[in-house]
Amino acid sequence: MKERFMNAMQKFSKAIFVPVLILPIAGILIAVGNIFTNQGLIERFPFMNNPITIGFGTILSSSLVPILTNLGIIFCVGIALGLAKKKKAEAAFTSVLVYLIFLNAMNKFMELRGILADAENLRGTGQQMVLGVQVLDMGVFLGIILGLLTAYIFNKFIDTEFKNAFQVYGGARFVFIVLIPLVVFLAILLTYIWPVVQSGINNLGLIIQRSGNFGLFLYGMLERLLIITGLHHLVYTPFLYTSLGGVAEIGGEIFEGARNIYFAEMADPSISILSSSVIWDARGIAKMFGLIGACLAMYSTAKSEKKARARAVLLPAAVTSFTAGVTEPIEFSFMFISPLLFVIHSVLSGLSMVVLNILGSRAIGPNGIIDFLLYNLPLGIGKTRWPIYIFVGVLFFVIYFLVFRTLILKLNLKTIGREDTEETKLYSKKEYVNRKESEKKDSNVEDLSESIVNYLGGKENILSVDNCYTRLRLKINDVDLINENLLKEETNAKAVIKSGNNIQVVYGVEVKKIREKLDKYLETVVE
Repeated sequence: MKERFMNAMQKFSKAIFVPVLILPIAGILIAVGNIFTNQGLIERFPFMNNPITIGFGTILSSSLVPILTNLGIIFCVGIALGLAKKKKAEAAFTSVLVYLIFLNAMNKFMELRGILADAENLRGTGQQMVLGVQVLDMGVFLGIILGLLTAYIFNKFIDTEFKNAFQVYGGARFVFIVLIPLVVFLAILLTYIWPVVQSGINNLGLIIQRSGNFGLFLYGMLERLLIITGLHHLVYTPFLYTSLGGVAEIGGEIFEGARNIYFAEMADPSISILSSSVIWDARGIAKMFGLIGACLAMYSTAKSEKKARARAVLLPAAVTSFTAGVTEPIEFSFMFISPLLFVIHSVLSGLSMVVLNILGSRAIGPNGIIDFLLYNLPLGIGKTRWPIYIFVGVLFFVIYFLVFRTLILKLNLKTIGREDTEETKLYSKKEYVNRKESEKKDSNVEDLSESIVNYLGGKENILSVDNCYTRLRLKINDVDLINENLLKEETNAKAVIKSGNNIQVVYGVEVKKIREKLDKYLETVVE
């Protein structure tokens, strides 16, 4: 039961990442639009005071903000797409139909019950206009529920075929036929159930809000601790995109979730200081500063004869974390070797958010320095107080360095460059250089796929292959056939995580390219 639950959660975590990855792009472009409409910048640079640039910025921001108010359908399509085992395009199309059916079914049933509120004043009624249809305000949860339902029915019935005259009703059409009564029934059922659920969600948000910095600390700590399971997306997503992260009215529209509130306020010139939602996206302190201090501590404590190897491992990992916010190459370098350091890292990540909150910074930096500059600098110092963010970042760089260095030396922890074996746990400088050279040659990439398959026990041992942002996610027939050491040494995997028959092989941001080559290899190889 535990294995099945973890398998389901990992699949859901991967699927929910499909829409989540799109939203920061919208946020960045809203920030770009804000540059051209920012009154402070216009006053400072008079050449920006013209209808062309101001009009461009206004159109850009205004066209993207509606994405934040229609997250339900975005998550519905993204989850159905991510969880469908085959014919993903048809699954995504079906999810759109399901979403439209649900909205209109719920609206009509609420009308028959006589519970539709006055459409001119929906504030405080628990109802909302969604794609022009008045329904209960379920926010992103509606998209998640319908996306999961669509994916489940799609995977179960997509291979159903009929003969003769009924042949046309097989496959995706039969899936749609099955879904229609289910969705209508669900719309009726949730009309009764959702008000109770929403009350519970609101109360949970209030508990977190009233617990203040303690709740913020728990959020920041758990978001890091769960990275070992690949389920950390499930911690921050509800706070960033649902009412758990706050509710605010901006420009006459209601926005839910810390990230959505932030983006909406970015696009509103009348707001001078960004509001304090329950949780906001302040994960960048650990990514941009803290883990860099940890890398420096590991390098400074490495044995003299292994410093070159340690530098070859830690330097690219630190650059990736600082610029792109991808932390797993660093975290997996000490997560299993010295679990205490990983716990300390999680605690410090939570504390960094508390310190930012106490000092009143509203800046965000979820994915490294590039995002930080694009999100915060155009808004000016007064609106985000981003210099406080930099100050806290430098402070935690020092704290990470001192704490990691002290613990490594006092407890003789076997971090990178301190192993008792001749080789480092990840890869040597020579191997790193060879990997970079091989990446330039397509033929060598195929050789990497062959190695991955061999060290996973062969093609017949691989039941399914998927990936998220940094990891290959596989279902394996016999985990005993996996050669974990060779996966790390020969294919440069950062870590191999086993949970029953579910395997995660961590490669970093290049995993998408690895997955594409692996799929092609698996299609052509003959056992």
